[in-house]
Amino acid sequence: QVYLVESGGGLVQAGGSLRLSCAASGRTFSISAMAWFRQAPGKEYEFVASFTWSASRTDYADSVKGRFTISGDNAKYTVDLQMNDLKPEDTAVYYCAADLGPMSPTVIPVPGAFGSWGQGTQVTVSS
Repeated sequence: QVYLVESGGGLVQAGGSLRLSCAASGRTFSISAMAWFRQAPGKEYEFVASFTWSASRTDYADSVKGRFTISGDNAKYTVDLQMNDLKPEDTAVYYCAADLGPMSPTVIPVPGAFGSWGQGTQVTVSS
C-alpha cells in the first residue's frame, strides 16, 4: 500500500502563487511516477502535471503550461507543484496520485492509470 499526503493549498488572489507538496510513504518502491490531478465542482478529474522517476520527465496540461512547475525527489518520494500566475479557473481540489505500474519514461495522463491517491487539498483563486 502506498500512502500520499498533500499539503499547501489555500486561498489566493488571481495572479498569485501557491506551492503544493505531496509525500509518499509505505511501499514507495512500487512508484514509477507521480502526478497532480484536479477536480473543480461539477467537473471530471483533470490531469495537471506528472513526473516520472526513471527519466525525470515532466508533462503538463496545456491549461497550466508556462505557469505551473512540477518537481520530484525520488530519493524522498516527494513531488511538488509550484503554481504561479493563478487564475480563478484553477480553483479546484488538487490531488496527488502515484502510478504503481512498471517503470516508464512516460505516463498515461488519466485517473485510471494511477493506483494510489491522496485526500486532496483545496485551492481557491479569487478574482
